[in-house]
Parts: sequence; C-alpha cells; structure tokens
Amino acid sequence: MLRRRALAACTAIVAVGALGLAGLTGTAFADPSPRLSPAAADHLSPGLLKAMQRDLGLTADQATERIGNESRAAAVAAGLRRSLGTGFAGARVSGDAAELTVATTDATDTGRIAEAGARAVVVDHSLAELDSAKAALDRAALRRAPKDVPVWYVDVRTNRVVVQAGRAAADTFLAAAGVARDLVTVTQSAAQPRTFADLRGGDAYYMNGSGRCSIGFPVKRGTQSGFVSAGHCGTPGVSTSGYNQQAQGSFQGSTFPGRDYSWVATNTSWTPRPLVNGYGNGDVTVTGSTEALEGSSVCRSGSTTGWHCGTVQQRNTSVTYQEGTVSGVTRTNVCAEPGDSGGSFISGSQAQGVTSGGSGNCSQGGTTYFQPVNPALQAYGLTLVTSGTPTDPPDPTDPPTDPGGSWAAGTPYAAGDVVTYGSASYRCLQGHQAQPGWTPPNVPALWQAL
Repeated sequence: MLRRRALAACTAIVAVGALGLAGLTGTAFADPSPRLSPAAADHLSPGLLKAMQRDLGLTADQATERIGNESRAAAVAAGLRRSLGTGFAGARVSGDAAELTVATTDATDTGRIAEAGARAVVVDHSLAELDSAKAALDRAALRRAPKDVPVWYVDVRTNRVVVQAGRAAADTFLAAAGVARDLVTVTQSAAQPRTFADLRGGDAYYMNGSGRCSIGFPVKRGTQSGFVSAGHCGTPGVSTSGYNQQAQGSFQGSTFPGRDYSWVATNTSWTPRPLVNGYGNGDVTVTGSTEALEGSSVCRSGSTTGWHCGTVQQRNTSVTYQEGTVSGVTRTNVCAEPGDSGGSFISGSQAQGVTSGGSGNCSQGGTTYFQPVNPALQAYGLTLVTSGTPTDPPDPTDPPTDPGGSWAAGTPYAAGDVVTYGSASYRCLQGHQAQPGWTPPNVPALWQAL
C-alpha cells in the first residue's frame, strides 16, 4: 500500500480572531447578496433543500443558512485573492457555518486574512505554482494518454497536486511532464471513471432517437435558444428530441475529450426557462453562475437519479475516461448514474456546471466530475438564461443608459479579467457570467476598481 505523505501537518497554522463573516463591513468584501433575506430564503427550491437534508444530513433551516454562509465566504475569498496577489495559495470552506480558510505563501499576509474573518495557513506553494504543475501534467496527457492514471487535481487543502495512480505509473507520468516530485502526492485508486450517457438538467433528451443525456442549463445565443450539456453526449449535426420524444434541435458545438461541453440549438417549440428540474419537489431558479468555493455544498439534477447533493472536493481536476483525458473539471462526492450526463450542477441558485462522468452509483455512493459552465458559455458565445434575463426586447423609445466600456451583461468572466466601464477599469475577482444590473461599480465582490 502506498503510504500517503502527511502533508497537512507541514503547514503553519495561524490563529485568528473569530470575527465571523457576518461581521465584515469593508466594501472590498461586499457581497451582491450578502445575506439570504426571508424573501430570498422562501424562493429556494424545496427540492434542493430536501436533497441537501437527505445527502448532507441537514435540517431545512441549516441548509438555507449554509447556502447563505457559503455565498458570503466566496465574496471574502475573492477579495483576499485579489489583495494577496502572487502569494495566494487557495481558499476553502468547511462545515455548515462555511468557516473560511485562506492559504498564503507569505507569513506577513496572515494579519490581513485574520482581519477579513478567515483562518490563515502558511504553505510552501502558491496556487499559481500548483496550477502550473497541473497544466504540465495536462500537456503530457495530451501527447500520450497516461495508463493507470485515472485522475489528477490541485488540492488546496494539502497544498499539493494529487495524482491517483500506482507508483510506477505515477513516476512515469511525472517524468514525462517534467513535474517535481515534491509538488505531488500520489494516492492509489481502483476507480475507473466513465461518462454517464447510456443507450437510453435536468430534463432528459435523446440523441438521434437513441442515447439519452440530461440538459445542463438553458442558454441564448443572440435570439437563438438552446442549452448546454456534456460534450460526450453528441457531435455537431446530431439531432435531439426532448423528454417527450418530440423534435427538439441539434448539436451546434461539442468538445470531448480535452474538455466536456456542448451546446444544442432548439426549435421554436421549446422555450428556455431559468429553471432546473426539481423532480417533483419544485423547480430551482437559476440567478447566475458565480463559482462556489471548495468545500461548498453542491447539488445535481439528472434524468436518471433526480436530485443528489454533496460538496465540491477539488477544482481544476483532470480525469481519464476510456475515450481520453478531460481537464478543468471539478471533483465532487455527489453520486450519478448513466443518463445523468450533461445534467445541472448548482449551488444555491448559482449554476456551476454540467455532469461529465465519474465512478460508483447512487446506491453505494460515488465520485462525480462536472464541467464548469462558464468556460462552456465563453467557448460558444452563449448567455445563461437566468431570472434576470429579459424576456422582451428593450423599448426603442427608452433612453440609452450604457456608459460605454468593454463590460457587457451576458459575458462570462474569469478571475483576473480586466474590463472598462465608463471611464474606469476593473479586475474580475470571481468567475461568473455578468447579469443585467451587475455592473462593476455595483458589485465589489465581483469587481475591483483599478
């Protein structure tokens, strides 16, 4: 048995005052939705809350509170990521209170982290350094798919890149990638990840009248309606029919392996709604696509197994299926089964991604990977349909209110992107798709003025 290296013990833990996320007042960490108001809490899907109660062992009140805590923690983490700069080494939350831990390579940053109400850890490697090592592994996998190496990912908790493989296979893979061994933890795994499409988000849809997948999220491309799903579900030109077996549309774009996303354009019989199927427990309204932190709760909707919940384990994961390696997915402990592929992953009301594949099942539990939704939107120039998406064209008699600049509603932005709005420039703090009204001056949790 390969001995797991005790990496966590090597970090210097810095005690911080229990300031609490709710006590933050600095505008750098303001949240566009800093708390779930009673009205907002009433609009959370009963199906989502019921699934969180079942899978995470929570009461309805605890599930509601956890969603709000995680939202606040994400806003704080985004501000710290910007202010810590190159020393930032990742952030994660734990427990129902979403207690925030932020890692840094610079011990002088711990006071700043404490002032923000987070727990600080001092580590050896920045997130940028770990991401660079992970990218080298991804490039090696593209040149030659690794044998007996099913999964690798950046783990901010241990401050290492984790490679699941046998020792001999891992050593060969690391050598081919030129990655230093001291950045990596190797763990043994018998998992054989597979995609979840079968010969039979969300709602079911069928490819060429045979195989079945699940809708991820409704989208728009200009005036054309459609949805995003998994790339392995179909290739451009493949026709689709809906859950009722009526003609629906066709695949316009698809990427797999490498990534695992696609988009389907639908005919006028299908109206896009900002909803995720609650499977008898009330639909979930989608309001945006801000990324959840590692450790956050996340739920999945799929046409085989309905609603299931768990937590975000690691982002920036690579997984090898029979068809090849897919990079940039997120690892979760949510279960899934064949036919759930492409279905919705959502945290609170924020779209997270589409089901890619995994191992295990919903009887015994398992691991599932999702393709983040924002890269899919960006790749195909799509706009996520949310509760804030206008259903009617603007009145041409309305006076223009656009102050000018490169920022635009409907555009997916990644952390680090720079835009202009009016005469000012802003840097993106959290990955998200811009929504009407979420202008950079109005949401400092998402944008930092330069």
